[in-house]
Amino acid sequence: MSASSYSSILLLTPPHHHNSMRNILFAPLSLLRTLTLPLSFNHRFHPPNHHHFLLRAFLPQHNKHLCTRNTLRCFSASSHSSFVEQLAHDTDTLDSDGGFTVNDDNSNVKKRLVSPSPSPAVEVKELEDMPEQWRRARIAWLCKELPNHKAGTLVRILNQHKKWMRQEDATYVVLHCLRIRDNLAAFRVYKWMIQQHWYRFDFALVTKLADYLGKERTVAKCREVYDDILNQGRVPSESTFHILVVAYLSAPVQGSLEEACSIYNRMIQLGGYRPTVSLHNTLFRALVSKPGGSSKHYLKQAEFIYHNLSTCGLEVHKDIYGGLIWLHSYQDTVDIERIVWLRKEMKRQGFEESRDVLVSILRASSKVADLNLAEQIWLQLSQSDCSPPTQAFVYKMETYANIGEHMKSFDVFRDMKIRLGSASTAAYHKIIEVLCKAQEINLAQEVMQEFINSSMKPLIPSYADLMNMYLNNGLHEKLELTFLECVETCQINRSIYNMYLDSLVKSSNLSKAEEIFNQMLSTVTVGVNTKSCNLILSAYLNSGEFVKAEKIYDLMCQKKYDIDSPLMEKLDYILSLSRTVVKKPLSLKLSKEQREILVGLLLGGLKIDSDEARKNHVVLFELQEDSDVHLILKNHLFDLYHEWLHPSCKPGDDEIPFRFYTVSHSYFGFYAEQFWPKGGPTIPKLIHRWISPRVLAYWYMYGGHRISSGDILLKVKGGNVDGVEKIVKTLKAKSLDCRVKKKGKTFWIGFLGSNATWFWKLVEPYILDDLKDSLEAGGDNLEKINFDRLLPLINQSMLRLMMSSLTPREISGFVYVPENDGRGPNRCDISKVEEFLATRWLLGVARQAERVGLLIVEAMPQSNGFAVKAAWELFQQNTIILSKDVNPFGLDIEMQLDSCNDMK
Repeated sequence: MSASSYSSILLLTPPHHHNSMRNILFAPLSLLRTLTLPLSFNHRFHPPNHHHFLLRAFLPQHNKHLCTRNTLRCFSASSHSSFVEQLAHDTDTLDSDGGFTVNDDNSNVKKRLVSPSPSPAVEVKELEDMPEQWRRARIAWLCKELPNHKAGTLVRILNQHKKWMRQEDATYVVLHCLRIRDNLAAFRVYKWMIQQHWYRFDFALVTKLADYLGKERTVAKCREVYDDILNQGRVPSESTFHILVVAYLSAPVQGSLEEACSIYNRMIQLGGYRPTVSLHNTLFRALVSKPGGSSKHYLKQAEFIYHNLSTCGLEVHKDIYGGLIWLHSYQDTVDIERIVWLRKEMKRQGFEESRDVLVSILRASSKVADLNLAEQIWLQLSQSDCSPPTQAFVYKMETYANIGEHMKSFDVFRDMKIRLGSASTAAYHKIIEVLCKAQEINLAQEVMQEFINSSMKPLIPSYADLMNMYLNNGLHEKLELTFLECVETCQINRSIYNMYLDSLVKSSNLSKAEEIFNQMLSTVTVGVNTKSCNLILSAYLNSGEFVKAEKIYDLMCQKKYDIDSPLMEKLDYILSLSRTVVKKPLSLKLSKEQREILVGLLLGGLKIDSDEARKNHVVLFELQEDSDVHLILKNHLFDLYHEWLHPSCKPGDDEIPFRFYTVSHSYFGFYAEQFWPKGGPTIPKLIHRWISPRVLAYWYMYGGHRISSGDILLKVKGGNVDGVEKIVKTLKAKSLDCRVKKKGKTFWIGFLGSNATWFWKLVEPYILDDLKDSLEAGGDNLEKINFDRLLPLINQSMLRLMMSSLTPREISGFVYVPENDGRGPNRCDISKVEEFLATRWLLGVARQAERVGLLIVEAMPQSNGFAVKAAWELFQQNTIILSKDVNPFGLDIEMQLDSCNDMK
């Protein structure tokens, strides 16, 4: 008998009906209990051979001594740190603008890479120790069946057996699933188990489950089990902490590094454990692996890791010192004394300062204007085998500039071109900035022209320095010429516009200033801010244009912008003459547009943080730096919720960050309770009431994607099946057919083919103008249809014909006009649904050519010919040939078209 035959027998024969299966069933289970495989990192690529195991069950004799009671208690923990050690020994290269690298190549460090303490053993009875034969058979049947089913079926099977199952039975099933490496099934059984009335918290079992989930990098489920341990008032084991930290470091999810740091800190402060050297080094390398601007916020965490290494008596690698110096050099306020102490400690340990460490020290010395230290480091770099890196030249230029020696900075720039053959983009930016601050106009113009001729980019920072220099010197004509040149060569930002607007106001060119302000207001990627409005408001007040000044005042009240005190004093008198009640510019209340947009963003993954009492809430706007869509969207969202943003998120240099957040306010309580009720994302029960075209548009821009085929995907993060079904039903009620796919905890709603085009038609009015080209849906078949040409050709009779083929659900949501005072049947208002019906019909052509052919035939007897002409032109554009099956009556369509032209 083969293994497949044996599987069929178990599937078709319930164990409580066939006692004769007892001997056959217990033999493989005895062998199953002896199977203990190590949990190595590569084990998921080499799963156990269950078919071979089942074949052994039919051998005539069995070695009963293989069955040991302690087998289930002793899962191997020998490889707990295998992946950690691998991470600790990986070697990365140092990029000029990238992060610092920590290597563990030192042999002394390798000797200290030890595994964390093993997890506690799980106490569970063997099947032969259970007194009831029927219980043994049913547990064996569950162990065989449950791993083969999905979550819903698995829960239904368990519910069918919950009348007789106990804690020990469920524990055995969980451990069996862990043994055969089906950790997902073990987790599902565990989640069902904790909901039963007989459940008692089992620390050993939960720890074993968390460790297995973490080793397979199922971070979310491992964290859920970890939180269950904490909620029981217990401290997780050292292995759980260790594995969860490594799992977070391996997860390519935004915010995973912060979570890894949090677990690491709890491991030491809450558990009192001492992590291994490999875990210290792995986490430290993750902290310094990002560019300096992003990693500088992790300085305290890096210092905490160094403190733990030192206090635990572990050997500190030289790259730990180098990484700390690198992080200190990127701080806004450099602690030069700490850097000096770290250098002395490196020297005491016998470590040489690498080239990267010297560059970091030079960066720090340039910020504190320490010329002696900078020259000392420069001498060390010059005496090395290779030339100093390009960044070293830039830092030396900055050092001279900070002490007022701008011409020496220019000498360093020329020396760089001689020694390296050319200057870098960063060097051009720095020298032009230095010359502009020193008011060296001619020299700055000369270097700027050289920079433009080199074809290097970006040019915007240098253009901004030049324009700022012209503005401070009152050279408005040169500033205008520079602005026009910048428009031709670059995509200018709000900062450039504001400087030009300031120049126009100061030169009393009111008409041009008004034109530029309106241009900023109409350009989504630029927009206006508080500075822009105050500039044009001052221009109107100074020129006596009080009516226009009131309009700007209304705009600032609408956008909740602050008005400068001197301008407000003038406005008070003007407004008192024309208005009885003066609007207050600051009133924290979300408009209807802001509320709709917030719902769309929350569906796309926007986060809300609440305090412990859940009275005040903060909305976190996090946009991806590598996304062109988010690059444009962040400016729009920043301006839209400007009045709600925390003061620390409002930059003074017009550069909007990719991460900003609102003030803590109770006004967001409704959205926190609906979308983040327990600190995690969910879909509200009343979501079907709030989905509108604007909500879908911002959901698409924030959490959606347009794939290469033209289809559209929307991400639903943290939703459940019921919530997603409500969204799908709401979309179908709007004639939007879609597909749903789940990946982890994230659902994806897809609009494919013509449904993507109809979705685009619905949301296009609310999509930002600069994003329409990149987000517009469309495929090969749909691009052939010329909607603008064909829509006017379809008359009402054809629309009625198309309407008759639609279901009531497809037409729902549109205005119905009652006939006979509401006592008769309802009819749809043709004028309100003309574009909808026409679009639905045209989209159907790409998928159902023969259906359209039948529509043409059916339309001939009852139309005046124009509907036939529209359909025939559509066929010609899509190169569709009507067959005899489509035209069963043999009607001469071309003759009909000729008669149509005669009628016209």
